[in-house]
This record gives sequence, structure tokens and C-alpha cells, in this order.
Amino acid sequence: MAVYEYAVIRVMPCVVRGEFLNVGVILYSQPNGYLCARAELEESRLRALDETVDVGEVGKALAAYERACSADAGPLRGESLGGRFRWLTAPRSTVVQTGPVHAGLTGDPEAELECLLDRLVRRRTSAH
Repeated sequence: MAVYEYAVIRVMPCVVRGEFLNVGVILYSQPNGYLCARAELEESRLRALDETVDVGEVGKALAAYERACSADAGPLRGESLGGRFRWLTAPRSTVVQTGPVHAGLTGDPEAELECLLDRLVRRRTSAH
């Protein structure tokens, strides 16, 4: 088992109102040399918060989070994985931002990322 840290990626169409939608997760595990961001934007849920939100721009911002974690990394290419994670999770007052950083233990960071996406982002319907 190894330590990992994660943060939820949120879209807050109107920062003043403080309403947000969880749309992704960033997971970092220094012992495993792992950093990955995955986002899944459900446009109808976002439009329920703000029908005027620019979904295309939100999509570009989410893609930038994913790209910053990849080997390509764009402008963050020279930063360590930990440095990238800290930069991505730094507090900001923008439409796309992250929640607080949390920690846990895992033997499989990729499986843990999927589990977090299921629990914190994806909507599951039940037959209740």
C-alpha cells in the first residue's frame, strides 16, 4: 500500500453563488510516480446550475488539467509530478477549480481513481 493524495475538480459557473458540480478527480501518488486527472462533464447537469455557462470553455479547461498530468504536460513539462499536483490544486477563484486535498492508501492508483470518480463524480441511478 502507498499513500496517495487527491482533489475533486469542480465547475463553479457563478463563483459568487458558490454552487458547483463535481466533474473530475486528480490523483497523485509520489511512491508510485503516478499523477492523473480525469474529468467527465455532464452538460445537462452543468446547465441546470447556469444555462449561460460556456460549456466549450469549461471543456478546454478540463482538458488542460488532464494534459498537465500527462507526459506531454505543456507548460508544466519541467515540473515534478508533485509540483504539478500542487499547482493544479492551488486555490483559485475561477470557473474550474479544485476542492480540498485529501489523502489515503492504495495498492493501485488507477483503480483508486476509478473508485473516486464513481463515488464523487458519476451519477448512478437506482431502481428504488
